[in-house]
Amino acid sequence: MKVITTDIEGLLIIEPTVFGDERGYFYESFRSDVLQDYGLQLDFVQDNQSYSHKGILRGLHFQNHPHAQGKLVRVINGAVLDVAVDIRKESKTYGKHVSVRLDGDNKRMLYVPPGFAHGFVTLEDHTLFLYKCTNYYQKDSEGSFRWNSPELAIDWGIENPILSSKDVEAPLFSEFVSPF
Repeated sequence: MKVITTDIEGLLIIEPTVFGDERGYFYESFRSDVLQDYGLQLDFVQDNQSYSHKGILRGLHFQNHPHAQGKLVRVINGAVLDVAVDIRKESKTYGKHVSVRLDGDNKRMLYVPPGFAHGFVTLEDHTLFLYKCTNYYQKDSEGSFRWNSPELAIDWGIENPILSSKDVEAPLFSEFVSPF
């Protein structure tokens, strides 16, 4: 398992070692000891799964304290452009983002710590997206801001994604007050 640090502290790309042959493949999708070497002591309490067709954009979402979540995200089938935005007010990278392609072939994962907004756009039909969370989801603690906020300058590679009403109505990042 290879862990790649990003330009934003705490945000990690994880590339598993995949063992494959004519029968298929095997890989370890999570190793606590490896992530501990990067200062992460993770206790996952909830797994989530979403299924989407091409062109669906979900995000940018987060959970406020005391229900803030760290997430280990990956794609089992299909592909996404996954995006995490730093919303930690005191961070030197506040408002900056990292985007990475996650797909069923590359088997990459992204660890998104608490204090980040997260979203993804599906690049293929029949995309199955999984995420392990360090805290339970609480509806009253959810927050979001608009995926296409100009000041974020995120290149999603899509102009007119299919959105939920929550994501259409989310405030711009410039109107957002971070709880972190």
